[in-house]
Amino acid sequence: MHLRNFFLAAILFSALTVFGQTPPVQFNNSGIVFTHPDSTFSMQMRFRMQSRAAYTTVSESDLSAETIEARVRRMRLRWDGFMLDPRLTYMVQLSFSRGDMDWVDNDNSAVNSSPNVLRDAMVYYQWTEHFSLNFGQGKLPGNRQRVVSSGDLQFADRSIVNATFNIDRDFGFQGVYQNQVGPMAFVLRGAVSSGEGRNSVNSDAGLAYTGRVELLPFGKFTRRGDYFEGDLEREPKPKLSLAGGYHINENAQRTAGTLGRDLYAPADLSSVIADVLFKYRGFAFAAEYLNRRSDTPITTNEEGETRVIYTGEGTTMQTSYVFKNNYEIAARYSIITPFTEVRASQLQRQEMGMVVTKYLRKHRVKLQAQVFYNISDNLTTDEAAESNWTGTFQVELGI
Repeated sequence: MHLRNFFLAAILFSALTVFGQTPPVQFNNSGIVFTHPDSTFSMQMRFRMQSRAAYTTVSESDLSAETIEARVRRMRLRWDGFMLDPRLTYMVQLSFSRGDMDWVDNDNSAVNSSPNVLRDAMVYYQWTEHFSLNFGQGKLPGNRQRVVSSGDLQFADRSIVNATFNIDRDFGFQGVYQNQVGPMAFVLRGAVSSGEGRNSVNSDAGLAYTGRVELLPFGKFTRRGDYFEGDLEREPKPKLSLAGGYHINENAQRTAGTLGRDLYAPADLSSVIADVLFKYRGFAFAAEYLNRRSDTPITTNEEGETRVIYTGEGTTMQTSYVFKNNYEIAARYSIITPFTEVRASQLQRQEMGMVVTKYLRKHRVKLQAQVFYNISDNLTTDEAAESNWTGTFQVELGI
């Protein structure tokens, strides 16, 4: 039996064991839901996969292949539910494809223990109607594109701005306060976490602190539409979200704090985050600004080798329109620029591209075809830009 099929069979057997031989089972838009007969426990199971083929050219003019990508980019299994009390909920998410397990950052160190399977393992308690307290491993309250699930993206991947500056996942405490003043809704998010990223074996005395504020002047989006890309709900009234955040990581041990290769010496780093989202009648516009700073962005070992924190700033903008036949056209422009102290080793990069998406079951089942033009510049030597093209076709399938 294929390992994946065996794993799924084991999950189903476990569920039957927990719930008895005839558990109440439902299949709905949230997946397969098991509920204990006395309603003291529930488990919702979901999966999704992204199968991808991509072609990257040698240069702007030389259209022969530099690389050809053909792989399962993501394969995820996820469980949600409540335990004993509907206010006490949980979420567990595992990743199984090689490209989804941080292999490229693996240093086999005491802190950086990737590659790994576990992405999320969070416990949530709804303390009051407006406040919840969370504990475990999950996404920090960072930039919007990062906290949006990779299964709810308009493009095959997030932007180069997110790839370079996002603060990703970590282990710790998080709090969320949501309320409304007149027509305006707002969300306050905060986190105190280890600062070492997901699945670290050891930590140090330094912690990470993150805060984020979201203002929704025209009220809440339909079905949490501020947490998926594209206006699939075709908002009947204009909806706007304005957000900002700050993150500091003390004694960071990796080049991006919670991500990256091991630094040769700990360093403090901080990030500023600002983003905006607008949706109305199928039209959507989103923009983000991120920057990262550190007093010691370059670390050196005894052999003179260096590990560098990419300090700099980045901006991304994307806009889209969903037609009534569930086709969508979207465009994106992104740029990242290193600060002066790291320009000797870090490039300025730009990407601009378009995607056509056919939604068969909103973001759960969709087909995507995109093309991007990519530019890299060395700002220290003023070398001529390196540029190429990338075309990608991706199928998303899940429940």
